[in-house]
Amino acid sequence: MSKEQILLVALNAKYIHSNPAVYSLAAYANAVSDNVSLAEFTINDRYEDVLRGILIRKPEVIGFSIYIWNVEFMKQLIEDIHKIAPHIRLMAGGPEATNDPETYLNWCELVMLGEGEQNFRIIASCISSNEPLPLDDMEGIAYKNPEIVIRNMGPGSILDMDQIPFLYNRLEPFENRIIYYESSRGCPFRCSYCLSSLEKKVRYRSMDIVRSELQYFLDQKVKQVKFIDRTFNSSSKRAIEIWSYIKEHDNGVTNFHFEIGADLLTKEDLELLSTLRPGLVQLEIGIQTTNASTMEAIHRTADNSKIFSNVQALRNAYNINLHTDLIAGLPYEDYERFKKSFNDIYPLYADQLQLGFLKVLKGTDMYMHGDEYGLIYSSRQPYEIFATKWISYDEIAQLHRVCDAVELFYNSQMFRHSLKYLESFFKSPFEMYEKMADYLDDHNLAGVGIPVKKKYDILEAFGSIYGAKGDWSLYIKFDKMLHTHQSRHMTARETFSWADGDKTYEFDYTKMHPVTCEAACIEVDIDK
Repeated sequence: MSKEQILLVALNAKYIHSNPAVYSLAAYANAVSDNVSLAEFTINDRYEDVLRGILIRKPEVIGFSIYIWNVEFMKQLIEDIHKIAPHIRLMAGGPEATNDPETYLNWCELVMLGEGEQNFRIIASCISSNEPLPLDDMEGIAYKNPEIVIRNMGPGSILDMDQIPFLYNRLEPFENRIIYYESSRGCPFRCSYCLSSLEKKVRYRSMDIVRSELQYFLDQKVKQVKFIDRTFNSSSKRAIEIWSYIKEHDNGVTNFHFEIGADLLTKEDLELLSTLRPGLVQLEIGIQTTNASTMEAIHRTADNSKIFSNVQALRNAYNINLHTDLIAGLPYEDYERFKKSFNDIYPLYADQLQLGFLKVLKGTDMYMHGDEYGLIYSSRQPYEIFATKWISYDEIAQLHRVCDAVELFYNSQMFRHSLKYLESFFKSPFEMYEKMADYLDDHNLAGVGIPVKKKYDILEAFGSIYGAKGDWSLYIKFDKMLHTHQSRHMTARETFSWADGDKTYEFDYTKMHPVTCEAACIEVDIDK
């Protein structure tokens, strides 16, 4: 195999993911050098295959893109490559390297701190022309001189967003993968657990450029474009422009994902969003907690009452896939208070309810308050919380079990009608999932891969044990009919003997709803 000069290495969590950072570095460096190539792997690949896949290309320089999901794998790669081929110049970047450059400088020549396009162009140019790197003049890097770690901070590495090249002129490398798109950098908020809070300013890509690039995705009919802007609607005017554009140019195929602040939605936003084609947009809404003391401690300024009313307004149209998030292990939130946060947001009936656990990331305000809050967390990625002053390890472990039950039944979206009916037999939604977690443990079902149809039997048995009666078995059957056709026929007709009388429905599996993921269902009059 021919020798390559500079190789950028990405290690993704899944095959469907890609790493926009390395593509952006390479694209920006292409103006001064044609000596950059990319190698993408996943954390599920065999270690020996990844190591060999890098070294067989015989690069002179390797740059590693390091994130929370790949840091341990990457550290081992970097250390082993340094041992095997000490002549190869190694460099690191990404959030994990930015916030711990000292570790990586044991093996690497330099670490890029934060945004890397400007510095990487300089590096690529120097290597291409066989010139020394001007380390002392580069802002936004760390290096050793000779044993002392030097951090050259400063704004010199920050680019105008319009200078960043478009990454997707060729879509072949992204076939069957999610397209990540960046129309802004930075976040206007200062959440104490988030690395995005460290960048104090939001920079936007010009709307003319954004419209042109979105049209390219639409013309190519890509399946999904995931905006990685931290709070997409921090500018309502800009959000309206983009949502209006994708509505007017909708190709009937492409889905757009946005992370938003739901309390920032205006009446105009809500009216526009209610008119979008079902499945055109999905929204991720980080609520995190409903506890005022916790919100103050983590520097969140969100208005939860407005979030709730706006999410309910979005839900009414049922044309947008909604994700809501909670974080367990935050300061001032014990087990009972987390239950309240859960019960507060559950009635929003988002399509996905993500129960995350606090990750204590080096460089964040949360990390700095670790002793004050009594944070006990893993020293290995993803640095997840074990306990705090307010919640014990056993309680966190119990929340993990509840999270698994929510994932298995609620987030599968296959039990929408059954779960709503089942709620009435419990004191609260949280209690329902708490009991569900116990049931799964007692029957050796926790953590076990369960066939889809078997899940309906499990939920029916669980509900019956905890007092569900009346139409309970019919709701299970109804959900099952909405999601699993019984033969090769793509339509089915079934009669249900509800408490208020017999009803016959026709299920059409050729028309699955893009939000509910249910077959089209109409009641039919069998006497006609």
